Amino acid sequence: MTIDPRTYGAKADGTTNDAAAIQQAIDACEVNGGGTVRLTDGAFLSGTLFLKSNVYLNVAASARLVASPNIADYSPNVHHNRYRNETNIDRCFIYAEDAHDFGLIGHGMIEGQAEAFPNEGSIYRPMMIRVLRCSNVHIENLRLYNAAAWTTAFLDSEYIWVRGVDIKNDKHYNGDGLDFDGCAHVFVSDCYVRGTDDNFCLQASSKALPVHDVHVTNCEFSGICAGIRIGLKSIGDIRSVTISNCTFDRVWREGIKIESTEGGTISDISVSNIVMRNVTRPIFVILNNRFEPDEFGTSIELNHVPAIGHLENVDISHLTAVDDEEMANTHMRFTDDVMGSPRFNGIRFDAADGHSISGVTLSDIRYTFIGGVTKADIPSDDEYPKVLDRLVAPHGKSSENYYPDWSRTSFMDLRNVADLQLRNIRLKTLRDDERPAILTDGCDDMVADNIRVNGKAWA
Repeated sequence: MTIDPRTYGAKADGTTNDAAAIQQAIDACEVNGGGTVRLTDGAFLSGTLFLKSNVYLNVAASARLVASPNIADYSPNVHHNRYRNETNIDRCFIYAEDAHDFGLIGHGMIEGQAEAFPNEGSIYRPMMIRVLRCSNVHIENLRLYNAAAWTTAFLDSEYIWVRGVDIKNDKHYNGDGLDFDGCAHVFVSDCYVRGTDDNFCLQASSKALPVHDVHVTNCEFSGICAGIRIGLKSIGDIRSVTISNCTFDRVWREGIKIESTEGGTISDISVSNIVMRNVTRPIFVILNNRFEPDEFGTSIELNHVPAIGHLENVDISHLTAVDDEEMANTHMRFTDDVMGSPRFNGIRFDAADGHSISGVTLSDIRYTFIGGVTKADIPSDDEYPKVLDRLVAPHGKSSENYYPDWSRTSFMDLRNVADLQLRNIRLKTLRDDERPAILTDGCDDMVADNIRVNGKAWA
């Protein structure tokens, strides 16, 4: 069955709150075994909507589903806190819990009205979509614009398809695009994502469900922070992830970032056929341990410093990363948050002594970096900190994602990587750079073949 919410009194005038009418239509479909609620011809203003099993909400090209600017229109019963710093974004616009075989489809727009929910002050900012313990979820062909916080959060769910979605979330902090935590059997394809934080984020903030069988292909990512982030939240395991045929444009920190930091194992990651333009650090991979309850991002289930986990079997091939003159600049998030500059760059793998990242292949890579960094621009090499095991060395500066804010090398800094293979790599600077091109510390079993730096063989 197909229901128009106007049947239940929806006005679609952009000013009347149509939440009750839309929800009645959703509930009526569910009672009758499933169906479609179709929004057409107008702007449907709404607070929190609850999606149900076997029901699809279809926003037609002629329609907009618009988030109410009034925080009182959002239910307080839609939160499932996974992060210590998430308490101020507990509400959400569209919510599903313990549902199956449902989705958001159509060629219309869902508008989050981010401007109504400023970063400052005590006002809560609703996420656009939150899905908890669901299966067989489809989000297809929609425009998801201007969320007040994250665009999506999929939690402890499986069999998720996100296809042909256009996401723009660049008005505020926490401008994430697609976030998956504790999810399996994820298929993301043919999407455009632009935001102020992670465009695509895959995490395991609990041991309850291993994250596995994740597919990302034919997408474009553009953002102030990371294009693709795997980990940081890594209490549980993350495995069997493939990323292919994607482009990254104007990403002011990392293109692809992999972080095993909370005791779990991240393994079996394949990245291939990637093109990046103006990405500050094309690849960043780190294995460490952290518990920082006063800092952003620590998983709420983590209550101690964990033993360092494992990070293994990472294959990155056919990657082209190219800078142009734009990358000679320092890039900011909004007015005062530095994201990247020429001295903070490169492909970097790093781990604590005795806990090597294992089984890494970097092949068929072409990296053209703006260069121009002098030794006077950075501290001396002996000041570059190691990654510390916080169970052994709880104090002192440890090398992390955001520290230090400079790189030792022009292109590749590889430290404590076991079973490392480098093949067919072309590296070039647009301007002379005084740092070493490549450093390999603690990579004693490395195999390197056909590597050229500015046209000359590297040895």
